[in-house]
Amino acid sequence: MEVVDLRRINIYFNCPIVASNSLKAPPVLTELVDQTEHSLAQEDYYYDSGKFAVFPNVQFLRNFPRNELFGKVVMVRFDTLILLQGMKEHKPLPESAFFTIRYLYNSRAKVFLVGSWNESANPKFNMEGSLSTKSVAGAHLILLDFLSSMLELEVVLVKHVSGFMHLHADDIKKPGILLVENLFCFKGERANCSEFAKELTSGVDIIVNDAFSESHKVLASTVGAAKFCNACIAGFYFEEGQYKLKEIIKISERPYMAVVMSYSQLKQMYLELHISSKPSSIIVIGLQRRNGEMLIKGIGGRKGGEEENTCDGLVFVGNMAFQIMHALGTPVPMKLVETGALEEAARIMEFAKSRNIAVILPQDVWCITDDVSEKIQIASVHSIPEGWQPVDIGPRSLEEMAYFLSVSKKITWLGPLRFSSRTQDKDGTFKLAEALGTLSNCNVTFVGKMEFEESLWKSKSYSHDNFLKSAAVVWEVLKGGKLPGLLALDRAYPFVVDWSVVYDDPMRPLVVDVGSGNGLFLFGMGRRRNDMNFLGLEMNAKLFALITIQLVVRCLEDVHLHGTHNVHFIATNATSTFRSIVSSYPGDLFLVSIQCPNPDFNKPQFRWRMLQRSLVEAIADNLVQGGQVFLQSDIEAVAKKMKEEFLMYGKGQLEVMETEELGWLKENPLGVPSDWERHVLGRGDPMYRLLLSKVENRD
Repeated sequence: MEVVDLRRINIYFNCPIVASNSLKAPPVLTELVDQTEHSLAQEDYYYDSGKFAVFPNVQFLRNFPRNELFGKVVMVRFDTLILLQGMKEHKPLPESAFFTIRYLYNSRAKVFLVGSWNESANPKFNMEGSLSTKSVAGAHLILLDFLSSMLELEVVLVKHVSGFMHLHADDIKKPGILLVENLFCFKGERANCSEFAKELTSGVDIIVNDAFSESHKVLASTVGAAKFCNACIAGFYFEEGQYKLKEIIKISERPYMAVVMSYSQLKQMYLELHISSKPSSIIVIGLQRRNGEMLIKGIGGRKGGEEENTCDGLVFVGNMAFQIMHALGTPVPMKLVETGALEEAARIMEFAKSRNIAVILPQDVWCITDDVSEKIQIASVHSIPEGWQPVDIGPRSLEEMAYFLSVSKKITWLGPLRFSSRTQDKDGTFKLAEALGTLSNCNVTFVGKMEFEESLWKSKSYSHDNFLKSAAVVWEVLKGGKLPGLLALDRAYPFVVDWSVVYDDPMRPLVVDVGSGNGLFLFGMGRRRNDMNFLGLEMNAKLFALITIQLVVRCLEDVHLHGTHNVHFIATNATSTFRSIVSSYPGDLFLVSIQCPNPDFNKPQFRWRMLQRSLVEAIADNLVQGGQVFLQSDIEAVAKKMKEEFLMYGKGQLEVMETEELGWLKENPLGVPSDWERHVLGRGDPMYRLLLSKVENRD
């Protein structure tokens, strides 16, 4: 017989895999995959430094079963920036901007929209300069017209009740798409009030979050509402925003340069630079003039293939540049120095120096007089005349910066396109942005607010694909923060399971044990039934990590002696990933067991978290006709709760099979007890068991 190759066991933990010549068996087909390590806790592969925010694998609308949308009430949290941009500019919007809404509508879901916008921030909303009842009503009419024209569908306004949003049965029957009044007017939205979130989602089945630009905020409509619905998933526009953000942070090619415009980015820039703690060994680029020509010098390699998340060069433009000059001791007119900027600027320069990061500053600037005449002339940054104000980079600065950036493979432009807020400038920074658009084989991304996009829109460098208007979201991630709106979304299983590798016969009936613990129950079932495949889903990664090696070593020989190549384990949260995993199985789902879930009595809101409606529905949908659900617990209240939820959310497809005294089964119908079941029975306590069967839907 062959020696067991333990390396075939895919265990994604920080545990050594010890080869053993004492086990004689065919190659192992038992596999353990830790989805928790990969999608719920492990950082995205883009971020080797380990200091960036975690990007969990979340459930996207594109992967959600479309038939599950039919007849469901779906609340879409739309991105306010889309409205403000579209209504202000009347320019083409990204194709994905309204695709989520159309997709849901065409899937026969009942869609209603919620959003939060400052009506005083948009002239079309700010009617008569106030938020009176008349002006608010007028603003909503404008908004309804805009949405209706963009969607080519009827949009109907839904009124609020008693200070809270509430969707009535009469509202659901209305044709078209529903729009809830502006959430900006309600304190409960910004305070993430649980009661407000509960009222807002009354009658809602699914939440689709499309407001990526607000994912850094903790809002009732994006965070608090998630726990009151069956599913909370990301829309197409949200997915696009997350993809762009990952591309900004991803440093796959170098040199990588950052163009920084304003003082508001000063502290965040330091945080971005400071995220990597590895030794300095980055590419260094400098500029040198020789006989009137600029030369690039100091191109260096990276030691031993090390990776860095820091950039290779910084180009400071606008008022930001004067803060850096001031920190370097260069004479700067004090009127250009921002309060509190010196310390942050000094920290940036100290860090850049320690990492040999090249820093480029303007050499000349266009200046205008402070008086009404606003005369304009070029001045050196070291000798700006009294009474003159810099408004743009000069021609020499433009030439040097463009040349410096020309060697780049990746450039991120952070901040506004304009040098200053003065209306008169010479389009120096705009020309610099234009020059970036001519670079070949260079990935250029612009990050800024909506006003930035307005200026950039006329540039050849601009496209919807290379602009991310969610500046606050980008900064939150760069400084190592989390995105609450993203973290509130349901998780998705991030891998494709190759069932033909997992089992020698993937067409056998499948038995799934939710919360499989140490796996001994499934190994026992696998030995007992060679005609079935067994899958364990366990979310406790620490439990897997502690016992997996000794468990495999102890059980593999026994498993192979009995010819059972039919056991597989995945570390995952079945509540959110059951459907995506099991629906891909080519055979029939015959049995699902949930045994002795461990309620956390210290956190009542999560006590029954295992049995959310989404899990029950996924089980009911995937079970074959006549398939069974086995439930048991040593706590009667837990067993009763599981029974109630399966009967309530089973879509009329599940019914209780025969029971014995007091409505529970006396014996375990599966014939294989779990470890905990043995322990409970050994101390003389009862187990509360129940078996349900899938029948023809009688609803």
